[in-house]
Amino acid sequence: MIKQPEKEKNVQYKYILIGLLILLGLIIFKYTRPYMSGFLGAATLYVIVNGQQKYLTQKLNFKKPLSALIIVLEVLFFILIPLTGIAFLVIDTFSGITIDPEAILAKVNHFITLLEERLGFNIFTPESLAVIPRAGTNILQVLGSGVYTFVINVIVILFVLYYMLCSNDEFEKSIREILPFKEENKQIVAEETRLIIQANAIGIPLLAIIQGFFAYMGYLLFGVESAILYAILTAFSTIIPIVGTTIVWAPIGIGLLLNADYVNGIGLLAYGFFIIGGVDNVARFLLQKKLADIHPLITVFGVLIGLPMFGFWGVIFGPLILSLLILFFNMYRHEYVPGSRAEPRVTTRYKTRKVKIPGYEPGKLKTKIKDTPDATEKE
Repeated sequence: MIKQPEKEKNVQYKYILIGLLILLGLIIFKYTRPYMSGFLGAATLYVIVNGQQKYLTQKLNFKKPLSALIIVLEVLFFILIPLTGIAFLVIDTFSGITIDPEAILAKVNHFITLLEERLGFNIFTPESLAVIPRAGTNILQVLGSGVYTFVINVIVILFVLYYMLCSNDEFEKSIREILPFKEENKQIVAEETRLIIQANAIGIPLLAIIQGFFAYMGYLLFGVESAILYAILTAFSTIIPIVGTTIVWAPIGIGLLLNADYVNGIGLLAYGFFIIGGVDNVARFLLQKKLADIHPLITVFGVLIGLPMFGFWGVIFGPLILSLLILFFNMYRHEYVPGSRAEPRVTTRYKTRKVKIPGYEPGKLKTKIKDTPDATEKE
């Protein structure tokens, strides 16, 4: 039998070890913060392509390093290079644009003057409008810095993803070991995390492509120059919460009005509001139902949280962090609050495909049926 002092000493060693782990983790996090988007990007892509890795190694008997290399090359040529190319296209196009603040302000003042004459009262002053051209002069610098950071993190993604795929079984087992849940709840966390990541990593690019296509058709229809560039910007703007694509097509429509092209200006604004905005609502609803039915507020506030923290990958990991918070809260209610009807879920897709966890067969979730004289709880 272990003596009491030895037990206390073991407990002290345990907490000292935990403290050292936290301290070293904070130090490492501080100096790897600029590359955090690369680590998160690798984790996102790992969730998406890990099924391919298991297929190549278990079904086709490929060696893990070879299958990991094949998948990394696939990610590089079909995902990362196209994204980087689009980013450089945007930068190259913007680098050829010269912004004349005086000309812009003169057009805005002329338009406002005409509008005020019709309405009979003042709307804006030249001083309040002067911020518009000043803000535009910083676009190239911000985009250039963002692309440089993105390229550096692409390299980080490739290296981290390769080694995660090479040791995928050990990686998943280590994650399971440190989760402080019973096996059933570990299964749920794995399922929900995978669903949320897939919903954002697949759903957001699909939504961007759909909106970019409809925006491109509208820009061509209403005579917008550099329609392909603005369509790409519209696609990227889908990740911006609340305002979304409005931040692109609304200024273009107003610009047409400032140039006295009233027919195309009004037409584009109406097209953007009804068609581009309508496609956004319909496509987002259908994609969420198909991939994972996550509450829209989780996505909106998750993106608002994630973008300042993680940059581009914040559109995925912001909603994930917020969803995990709600998931853990629901788990606590489900397990420890007597009489609670909370389900330990965030998504509403209960009949989802199970995540394969080695050595574990998931049990049935506890469900409560409607109160009747013969009502019983099923395990």
